[in-house]
Amino acid sequence: MKDLKKLIQIILKKGYLMSLGTADKNGPWVSDVIYVYDEKFNLYWLSETKTRHSKAVAVNSKVAATITLSNSRGEKNVGLQIEGKAKKIKGDILALAKQHRLKRGKKSPKKVGEILDEGESWYCLQPTKIEVIYEPFWGFEKKILLIKRG
Repeated sequence: MKDLKKLIQIILKKGYLMSLGTADKNGPWVSDVIYVYDEKFNLYWLSETKTRHSKAVAVNSKVAATITLSNSRGEKNVGLQIEGKAKKIKGDILALAKQHRLKRGKKSPKKVGEILDEGESWYCLQPTKIEVIYEPFWGFEKKILLIKRG
């Protein structure tokens, strides 16, 4: 597959969990979150605002993440390594809520606010760099997509 963007979309579609790396005054921290994404490769997740990773994003927007499709011994490595900036999103977004619920195998919400509980918020990671690991095509060589943000 020659089209790197298409391959990234395939990996994002097949993936479920994103390991989100943040840093705060106590140092680095990693949390697994269920993500959804848009056509610009922005990644969204729902978290309680009191969690360590949510508090870290509030003071340091620089984050990193991984999405891995390979989980079994002997399986070829397939995944993404991502760097970018994260931010909290105000309010609820029905399209994200629908996508998030469907990804989790749950019933789609019908109205805004149906899944966003008190003390929760949507967050967005806007990637600036995505490294693609796709061992079936390239072995251990990574392909890189740089994303300019305006």
